[in-house]
Amino acid sequence: MAKDVEVTVADIARLGGVGRAAVSNWRRRHDDFPQPVGGTSVNPVFSLAEVRRWLLAHSEGKKLPEREWLWQDLRACTASDDPAELIADLGAFLVYLHRNRADWAELSAADDATVATELPRRVHAVCAEILDDPPTPHSLAKVEVPLLRRLADLADADGPATTFGFLRDRWFELHSRRTYATPEPVAKLMAELAGLAAEAVLDPACGTGALLEPFRSRPNGPPGLLLGQELDAATARLTAVHLAFGSARVKIAPGDSLRNDAFPDVLVDTVVCYPPFNDRAWGYEELAADPRWDYGLPPRMESELAWVQHALAHLKPGGTAVLVMPPAAANRRSGRRIRSQLIRRGALRAVIALPQGAVPNMAVALMLWVLRRPADARAPEHVLMVDTATRPVDFARVAADAWARFDRGEHADEPGVSTAVPVVELLDDAVDLTPARYLVPPAEDLTPERITAEGEKIATLLRATADLIPAVEALGESGNLPTVPLAELERRGMLTIHQSMSAANFSLLLSDLPFFTLEELLGEKRPDDVAPPSVLAQHVIAVEPGDVLVTQHATRLIALVVANRCVVPGPRVTLLRPDPERLDPHFLAGFVSGSTNVRHYTGTGSRLFTDIRRAEIPLLPIEEQRAYGEAFRRLTDFGRDLRHAAAMGEDLIRLISDGLTQRIVRPAGTHTNGTR
Repeated sequence: MAKDVEVTVADIARLGGVGRAAVSNWRRRHDDFPQPVGGTSVNPVFSLAEVRRWLLAHSEGKKLPEREWLWQDLRACTASDDPAELIADLGAFLVYLHRNRADWAELSAADDATVATELPRRVHAVCAEILDDPPTPHSLAKVEVPLLRRLADLADADGPATTFGFLRDRWFELHSRRTYATPEPVAKLMAELAGLAAEAVLDPACGTGALLEPFRSRPNGPPGLLLGQELDAATARLTAVHLAFGSARVKIAPGDSLRNDAFPDVLVDTVVCYPPFNDRAWGYEELAADPRWDYGLPPRMESELAWVQHALAHLKPGGTAVLVMPPAAANRRSGRRIRSQLIRRGALRAVIALPQGAVPNMAVALMLWVLRRPADARAPEHVLMVDTATRPVDFARVAADAWARFDRGEHADEPGVSTAVPVVELLDDAVDLTPARYLVPPAEDLTPERITAEGEKIATLLRATADLIPAVEALGESGNLPTVPLAELERRGMLTIHQSMSAANFSLLLSDLPFFTLEELLGEKRPDDVAPPSVLAQHVIAVEPGDVLVTQHATRLIALVVANRCVVPGPRVTLLRPDPERLDPHFLAGFVSGSTNVRHYTGTGSRLFTDIRRAEIPLLPIEEQRAYGEAFRRLTDFGRDLRHAAAMGEDLIRLISDGLTQRIVRPAGTHTNGTR
């Protein structure tokens, strides 16, 4: 008998095809709404069976999202709280549908008992063509055949790979701390640097398989071989099934690659890897005499250099490895001997600094190290250094183009971006591999005309900025107005409140969608206009003009009224959607972020608690709200332009200073006999 699983408010919203705010309204307005069966007052959980009965009774003929109901019904099929094995077996079934739909059409015509008996064997036979040592999907026999038929129907509508992606994403949400997916632009860049035509590719710390995914289909030639190792056994199996939707053969092994290498004698064309950083327990003591340390024993605190040598040990002569590395690995004193050996023997070919934010949730800008196992005794004379910090929009193209030119032996120097550094310049006492250290600043057009034009530009901006200061007058004795919390305004239907997902889930599921950055919310950068996403997951809300985005920064809240962009809110951002006929958005944003509201968020310590529903605003007539809103809007524009003018001012200071010191200009009214 299937168990009754517990569902959260977010799950109920998905099952009903609504937002979380609607579920909150149901709980307040309907006495017959199911009561929580566990969880906490902030995050309650409910009985799926009770929620099912309530939603079916109140759906009023509305078509409910089938895949969400199927997901919860599948969760109920397993006695374990972790359905990883079931999802992997269902994924194997979807691979079977992907590769042999005709066989399923024949088998599904039989009765349920025959399907339950025969299906595991047929799925195993098909998966054996792709997966090395595929386990027999025994749990399929435990799933009611009608559920499998529903899953097959969903795969017919959405495609088997997309359907498995949905199941896999739901599992990742349940276990967001166990996995991390490398952003697609970085994964594609690493594949391009390594060479997409590789016959055999290894990722020794493969996680969700994001770095192997670009290699699932070779552009030319027969299918390749994808090898991976992942510490978490459940993630390893899900990754193997995910990659099996391509044309390559796949083998993903569980275990620790450094301590228990699953492929000890295997040499491949390409290694890609995003290793764990700062791992003090990587095995320094037991692996001290390991033959992989051909370039020197990695220091105890330099686990990343152990992964570098592990990758090189698995390469064929001439093979290429691309690893994500922390910037400290480029200049830590403890690792300079190994860095020196990598350079002297021609293994390190390029260091590429990624822009800040290319890998979300990292406080520093990461690097890519491109390595090649030497094919002969002649070491290269140069190492490519690339810094894409100034090119965040097209960083992948810039890095790939620089590497392609360098690898062909062509001129790869671009001022401020890339340069080929002679090996002798790198082999000093520090052996510092930070690209910015070796780049020549781009030449500037430093002329008297440019200096004058920049000065006039900032003067014009300052005059326009001063005009933005709103005119105000004394309020008198009527300054104290009764205020109402946002929770009450939501109850009255004057606005809705939408909470964003966690940063971990955001980076896993939505990192490829455009979202508001902290710089945009702070007003330090004007938001770019982008086209709205064509398709959004049902539980994801798109930002609309007039919405108010609120986020925490240091010990204050920042609120921004959206003008003309339609994107997802971003991690840790609350979206307020006011009814513009009853609540002016600029008025709302101004009072929510005001200093008087801080008392509603601050606890006993210095931490800010962002329960936005406790924020209070006065209720004024809509025309008066709009007058306040216009003042707040002008203040927002004033602050943004003032920060922009300050940045321009710093540039102007540098321009005039360089002009004076380089004898391009002189102080006005100065008459000397000096020559330029």
